[in-house]
Amino acid sequence: MPSQFVDTHCHFDFPPFCGNEAQSLQKAREAGVEKLIAVGVTADRFAGVMALADQYAPVYAALGIHPMAINDFQEVHLEQLETWLKKRPDKLVAIGEIGLDLFIDNPQFERQEALLDAQLRLARQYELPVILHSRRTHDKLAMHLRRIDLPRRGVVHGFAGSEQQAQAFIRAGYCIGVGGTMTYERASKTRRTLARLPLSSLLLETDSPDMPVQGFQGEPNRPERINHIWQSLCEIRKESPEEIADTIRANTRRLFGL
Repeated sequence: MPSQFVDTHCHFDFPPFCGNEAQSLQKAREAGVEKLIAVGVTADRFAGVMALADQYAPVYAALGIHPMAINDFQEVHLEQLETWLKKRPDKLVAIGEIGLDLFIDNPQFERQEALLDAQLRLARQYELPVILHSRRTHDKLAMHLRRIDLPRRGVVHGFAGSEQQAQAFIRAGYCIGVGGTMTYERASKTRRTLARLPLSSLLLETDSPDMPVQGFQGEPNRPERINHIWQSLCEIRKESPEEIADTIRANTRRLFGL
């Protein structure tokens, strides 16, 4: 394996990883994945995500309340998030997955926006980067990020918007998450965009077990398949594979302090 990768976005507390964590990490290690960030999405999962980070050396944690959880959101969930932030665990490296989503039924968008802003303010207070979800909301998300200026910025994960939208996030200091979507040749707009963005702003992620890569449709995605995402990125970029891997690893270290 020519390089070591970090999967910056993995739902490692979901099946098929539950109960198979050690085996899954071994498979990832064999594919060159040295670390992964397990991303929390609801308050009832925070303790489990942190326990994984405590138990397994390659696992780091991000905690946040996902916009798709808006139906069940209660103010006490923000208090539970801040309780973890006050503890400042060494392996808690980001707030996320947070953001906006206009793809879901009954999005309750004003509540989503209020929840996002509350978590952005926590990221500002505790000086952590954010891992951002955005579906059909890139311009609205960019507006919130301009309004609440974060010292550590973050990453827009699983990006599939336009080049203009990506550049707006990059100008604001945010990274762009490169995931399984771009492994499909039919995703020509995303591939064209990712070919033109500055390499210094890109991160690799799987979103496991979601966002399957080309050739593994219908199967749960896995951290070791970050290799396929990197190879697809190498096909469309002008830099050498080594430079792409090295630069993205440096980007990851800079953003999350890994």
